[in-house]
Amino acid sequence: MTSPSNTARIKLSDDQIIDWLRLIRTEGVGPRTFFSLINQFGGAAQALKMLPELASRRGVPAPKIYTPSEAEAELLAVKRFGARFLARGEADYPKALAMIESAPPLLTVMGPLNLAAQPLVSLVGSRNASTAGLKMAERLAIGLGRAGYGVVSGLARGIDARAHYASLPTAAIAVVAGGLDKLYPEENRALFEELCSKGAVISEMPMGWQPRGRDFPRRNRIVSGLSLGTVIIEAARKSGSLITARFANEQGRVVFAVPGSPFDLRAEGPNDLIREGAILVRNAEDVIEALDPMRESEIQGNLLSDGGGESREAPLWDETDWLGTGLTPISAPEEAPFDGWEEASPSSNREKLLSLLSTASSDPDELARTARISAREVQILLYDLEHDGLIERSSGGKVVIKTRQI
Repeated sequence: MTSPSNTARIKLSDDQIIDWLRLIRTEGVGPRTFFSLINQFGGAAQALKMLPELASRRGVPAPKIYTPSEAEAELLAVKRFGARFLARGEADYPKALAMIESAPPLLTVMGPLNLAAQPLVSLVGSRNASTAGLKMAERLAIGLGRAGYGVVSGLARGIDARAHYASLPTAAIAVVAGGLDKLYPEENRALFEELCSKGAVISEMPMGWQPRGRDFPRRNRIVSGLSLGTVIIEAARKSGSLITARFANEQGRVVFAVPGSPFDLRAEGPNDLIREGAILVRNAEDVIEALDPMRESEIQGNLLSDGGGESREAPLWDETDWLGTGLTPISAPEEAPFDGWEEASPSSNREKLLSLLSTASSDPDELARTARISAREVQILLYDLEHDGLIERSSGGKVVIKTRQI
């Protein structure tokens, strides 16, 4: 395997998986360093033997190497969970992901979906999405699925969750920031179970790994790396969704954005992206029209490779290591789970209802279903919000938020 875009077809044995685990989990070794070592020494086992000598040559302390027993325990935990390891270079490894410079050497995968069987598109957006944004995510996911595209997202609430649910009948793929056995957020447990039985859930982190703030950008570069294009539906300017868009641009992928009202903070991110050159999306056909020419050519390095966009001035996570550049070493998590960049979850039914409203009209019954609040309570809350001057009624009994309050 000589480059991210030209990997031989391999099939790792359990012993080889253990060697790969030991190398990628070793202190200071990230994906780039991993493949540099593999190419230099001809395999993970040989690279592991050379690590102390390499450190000595550089005058640095020898790294803490993941032990055989630790790797064996991780392999057993994955099997017991019902998941599998997928190595870069194996036939089922996602083609597009294999072409990015920071492609994970090993993925843990849960679910029956063949990740290399069809082209993928990522749909991401706000966790506190409006009903209009959720409806758009659903329509895009259904339309893309009918056209033969799998849909990727990050298993967050809001836009991510709606995209997953809508694509379950076709091909739904979730990328998580922690280990497969450490779901975050827990509120998506039922969705996670459905994805495991009908689609796929992916992680590069070890079993038992509780996600930290810095792990979500890592996840986001996989979300974009899996996909021919990334669609941003609703996102504030300081949002994880825009980090995903940035990765997509740097990976040479197509960036799409759904426009929104200039009075809605959730539209600022997509509107900014459109000003910067992202393709404006009105429906699934806009995405399909742009990506269909790439479907037959997706294995071509000139279409899918890092470097298609502007280079970042600083890494989005700590990539400095003792040999070259890699991801932050695997060690005990010190931060509480938090995916950052987004506003806090609504703390009351009133706030939940208000967060679902936008300048696009919403039907009270749809609000009740989405918020999981009784129709009677929704009508009471809407009356209170109208009395407080926060919303106004439109034709047919639908409601919109007053723009001056956004």
